[in-house]
Amino acid sequence: MISVEDAVRRIGAAVAPLGSDRVSLASAHRRVLSADAIAALDQPPHPISAMDGYAVRLADTHTVPVTLRVVGAAPAGHPFAGTVRAGEAVRIFTGGFVPEGADAIAIQENTEAKDDHVTLRAAAAARHIRAARLDFQKRDVLCAAGRRLTARDLALLAAGGISIVDVQRRPVIGFAATGDELSPPAAPQREGGIVASSGYALAPLIEIWGGQPLDLGILPDTIEALQRIPELASHADVVVTMGGASVGDHDLVQRALEPRGFTLDFWKIAMRPGKPLIFGKLGKKAFLGLPGNPVSSYVCASLFLQPLIAGLLGLSFTQPLQQARLACRLSASDTRQDYLRARLLRRDGELWAEPFAIQDSSMQSALAAADALIVRQPHSAAAQAGESVEVLLLD
Repeated sequence: MISVEDAVRRIGAAVAPLGSDRVSLASAHRRVLSADAIAALDQPPHPISAMDGYAVRLADTHTVPVTLRVVGAAPAGHPFAGTVRAGEAVRIFTGGFVPEGADAIAIQENTEAKDDHVTLRAAAAARHIRAARLDFQKRDVLCAAGRRLTARDLALLAAGGISIVDVQRRPVIGFAATGDELSPPAAPQREGGIVASSGYALAPLIEIWGGQPLDLGILPDTIEALQRIPELASHADVVVTMGGASVGDHDLVQRALEPRGFTLDFWKIAMRPGKPLIFGKLGKKAFLGLPGNPVSSYVCASLFLQPLIAGLLGLSFTQPLQQARLACRLSASDTRQDYLRARLLRRDGELWAEPFAIQDSSMQSALAAADALIVRQPHSAAAQAGESVEVLLLD
C-alpha cells in the first residue's frame, strides 16, 4: 500500500493541462484563464465626479460664500463640451465627466441655486474627483493566467472592455458504476440488489471542481461489459469507475481493461475508508477506479479526483484543511490514514469537531449529515477531548 500523500503526488505528476478554449465573458464564471486578461481601455477614462453638485475652479472657492454663473450641465453619459472659466460652474452628477478647466466639486448640500447662478456656502474639494485611470489603465493585466474566475473578476474584465477570454478546456470525466446488484433509483430492484447512488454525488462534484461529467451508466460484472468502457468513454478525457477495484471474484475492472490498453500505476492506499483504489492509464487517458462503497467513493473522489481535475486545468491544489478541537476521545489509530465523518460546532468562538459514534463506511446518512472529515495520520496516539485535530471541510 502507498500513502495518501504519495498517491496524490503520483496522480499530479501523471496529468497536464488539456489546451484552451475561447469563450464569452458571460459563460466564463469559474473557468480557469489560460492567458492573461489585458485591459482594453482606461478606467475611468476621464476624471469623473464622485458626488452630485457643481464642477468649479478651486481658486474661485477659497472665500465663501461665493456666487458663480452656471454655464451648463454634465450628467453621466453627457459630457459638457465647453471649458469652465473664472467665475463659472457646471452642474454635475455622480459619474459625470469633469469638464475642462474644473478641478474641484462643490457638493450639492453646500450650494443654493437660483436661475443661472449658484451660491457656494462651503469651499469645494478636489477629493470629490476620481482621477482618470484611478482603477486601471489600458494594457494592465486585470487577471493573470491560471486564475479561476469569480463573479467579481467577470465584472472587472467587463469594465476593462473584455468580452472574450481564453480559458483552459474543461476535462470531460466519464464515469460508470459497476455491479450486477445495481439499479437506478426509480427502477424495480432485483432480489439482493441496491440503488446505484454514487454517481449522483460524483456528477455535481465534477462540475464544482471544473470538469464536465459524462455518465456512462451502470455496467454489469462481466468482462465483456467492462471491455466496452473505452468505446463508451471515447469522448472523455478521464475515465472513472465505481466498484470492481478490489480482488474478489467479481472485481473485474483491471482484468477486463488490461487487453484494452490499461496500465497500472498503483493500487491500494493506506487509508480508511477507501483502501482499494486503482490509478493508471487507459490508453492515453487517466483512469481512476474508485471503491464501490458510496462513502468510500465520495471520500476518494474528494482526495484524488479533485486534484486530478485541478492538474488538467493547470491549477495547483492543496486540500483545505483546518484546525478544530476534538469533542470526544479517540482511540489510537493503526497503519492507515483515517477520515472520520464529523459534525462541526462553534463553542465560545472556537471550532469543535464531533465524530459520529459509528464510522461504518456504508452509512450514507452519516456522510450527508457530516460537515467535515477528521484526518488522522497513521499510528496516531489516542487523542483526548479538547485536543487539536485537522479537519477536511466537506462542500
